[in-house]
Amino acid sequence: SSLPRCPQQFKQLLMVGGLDRYFQVARCYRDEGSKPDRQPEFTQIDIEMSFVNQASIQKLIEGLIEYSWPEEKGTITLPFPSITYAEAMGSYGVDKPDTRFGMKITDVSEVFRDADVSFLRDALGQPCGVVRSISVPKGVAYLKKKDLENLRELAKTQFNQDVTFVTLQPDGTWKSVLTKLLTDGEKSELCRAAGARVGDVLILTAGDPNTANAALGKLRLECATILESKGVALRDHNAFNFLWVVDFPLFLPKEGNPEELESAHHPFTAPHPEDAYLMCTEPQKVRSQHYDLVLNGNEIGGGSIRIHNMELQHYVLETVLKEDTGLLLHLLEALDSGAPPHGGIALGLDRLIALTVGASSIRDVIAFPKSFRG
Repeated sequence: SSLPRCPQQFKQLLMVGGLDRYFQVARCYRDEGSKPDRQPEFTQIDIEMSFVNQASIQKLIEGLIEYSWPEEKGTITLPFPSITYAEAMGSYGVDKPDTRFGMKITDVSEVFRDADVSFLRDALGQPCGVVRSISVPKGVAYLKKKDLENLRELAKTQFNQDVTFVTLQPDGTWKSVLTKLLTDGEKSELCRAAGARVGDVLILTAGDPNTANAALGKLRLECATILESKGVALRDHNAFNFLWVVDFPLFLPKEGNPEELESAHHPFTAPHPEDAYLMCTEPQKVRSQHYDLVLNGNEIGGGSIRIHNMELQHYVLETVLKEDTGLLLHLLEALDSGAPPHGGIALGLDRLIALTVGASSIRDVIAFPKSFRG
């Protein structure tokens, strides 16, 4: 396990040791593959503080960004809006939503509950089965047959989801496999539920809510790219939509073994106080006090309130995560000696600068960018 090397614990030891504020512009290294927006070396603004809560850390970061914001980029409005992880996944299908444009996901399950559409009804018959949709405004004019085929292929290969299109022709007719299967009443009900108008293209998918949302979230961004390539101004390059995403899950099922749990972020994240009672009985339902800062659909920072109670930290490591606590005895002993409530956050400085100046890659804002060959 890489846990004993996790730098997070040293910042927490500082808090226990009585240094109640830690602030560093830190050069970090990572051994992941180099993608356009990842570098083997990057700079982060790293903060850990004692006697804080989520609101005070968020306020500090908002003040820091406002203070350092370039005048020529316009003013930014404080406080930044905030949505929960569940709302982000439910409306945008991603945990870092780009709120500069609409096309939100809507649930249209009720329309198909009694409709005579076997493949959608079968999906609804599954436990938790849903039908979800996004509406692409003026999609009829911009989404060609080839585009729809590519979108279908994308949903199938990446998410194993089948999608159904409804093209709402300008003359009011429908072009869809659903045309003959729905009554006129069901059609108008679907348009109302999905917020679709004449000239729009509706994209529907059915099944497990998480997979359906994830697939539509990807298609939503893909549609935005297609529309923009055809000259539609959708994502304003001069708009800076900061957003806090809060109430992430504390644990996620392990990829290879869904019976076991792993930390959604790191094992030192504190549970949401309202969910503490679920810790022993249904840990997979516990929300955490983790928060991300998102700008125009990019994560630019993340942090959390930490566990400052030794018994809880021991329980999380040993019982929930089945980790060897021997390697982290120093942290458990420190917490046991009386730790102040503490928390922190780290901002990716290169990413924030790149987005602010409109650079296509963080390489453009690093003085000596590296490739993995050195």
